[in-house]
Amino acid sequence: MAKGSNVDASDYTQYRPLMFSIAYRMTGSVSDAEDIVQEAFLRATKDKTKDNQATNPKAYLATITTRLAIDHLRSARVRRESYVGTWLPEPLLSNGDADAAPDPAELAETSDSLSMAFLVLLESLSPPERAVFLLREVFGYGYPEIAEVTGKTEAACRQIFTRARRRIDEGRPRFETSRAEGEELTGLFLAAARGGDMSSLIQKLAPDVLFYGDSGGRGEITYLEPVVGRDRVAEVIRIQLARTIELGATLETAWVNGQPGLLASDADGGLIAVISLDVLDGQVQAIRTVANPEKLSHLGPVSQAWHLRSRD
Repeated sequence: MAKGSNVDASDYTQYRPLMFSIAYRMTGSVSDAEDIVQEAFLRATKDKTKDNQATNPKAYLATITTRLAIDHLRSARVRRESYVGTWLPEPLLSNGDADAAPDPAELAETSDSLSMAFLVLLESLSPPERAVFLLREVFGYGYPEIAEVTGKTEAACRQIFTRARRRIDEGRPRFETSRAEGEELTGLFLAAARGGDMSSLIQKLAPDVLFYGDSGGRGEITYLEPVVGRDRVAEVIRIQLARTIELGATLETAWVNGQPGLLASDADGGLIAVISLDVLDGQVQAIRTVANPEKLSHLGPVSQAWHLRSRD
C-alpha cells in the first residue's frame, strides 16, 4: 500500500485535476470519474494509519484514484458489453466549467490522449493494462511508481506496457488539426445547417470517412456499426441537418475531447447531441456523435422534447 498523508481540502483542490484526468481516461465517463474522485478523497481523509505521514499526497491520491478506476471497470464490464449500439465516451468540452470538466490543456501534453478515438481504443485493454499504459504513456510515471500504484512488479509493468503500447499503436489514429482549421470545418457544418450548399462540406470528407453514432438505443436510429464512405456519410449528414432545420434546432462550435466539434441544441437550448471530428490533412476522417441523453446531462439541460420524440 502506498504511503500517503492525512490529506486535506487544499490537497484535494491542488490534485483534483490530475485525479479527474486519470479517472476519466480510465472510464470514458465524466460522471463516473467525478464519483471516483470523490470516493478517493473520502478514503484518503479517513486513512489515519500510524505510518500514513506526510510523504507524497499527490502519489497517494493518484494511487487511490487508479485503483478505484480499475475496480469500477471490472464491475462495469458486463454493463459495457451489453450496451445498445455503438459505445462512445461521455464528451468533455475544453471550455466547460473547470470544476465539472477540467480544460483538456491542463490535463495532458497531447490532446489526442483525450480524443474519443483514443478512449475507444483503450477499451481493447484490460483495466490493469489500461492503468499501466496511461500512467506511463500519458502521465509520464516511472515504472517504480506504476508498480506501487498497481501492486505489480516493475518487470511485469514493463511487459504490460510493451504489449499494451504495441496493441494501441496498431490502431492509434493520427490527428493534425489547428484551431483555425477546426473552425473552418465546423463552420461548413454551420453553413449547411442554415440551409446553405453542402458541396463544400462534402468535399472535406475523406473518401473512407467513418460516422459513429451513440444513442444508447434511445434515438430514432441505433447505429450498431459505423457508416463508411463519403457518399453514405454525406447522406447521414443531409438527413440530420434537414431535421435540424425542420425542428428549429441549432448548431454551435465547440472543442470536444481536444478535437473540433459541434453542439446541437433545440429551440429552448436543451442539448440534443455532441459531435466530434477527427481531422487529418485537411479532411474529416471520422465523425462521432453522442446523442444518448444519459451521457449529456453533465453538460447542462438535455432536450427533453427531442429525446421524448425519438423514444415515441
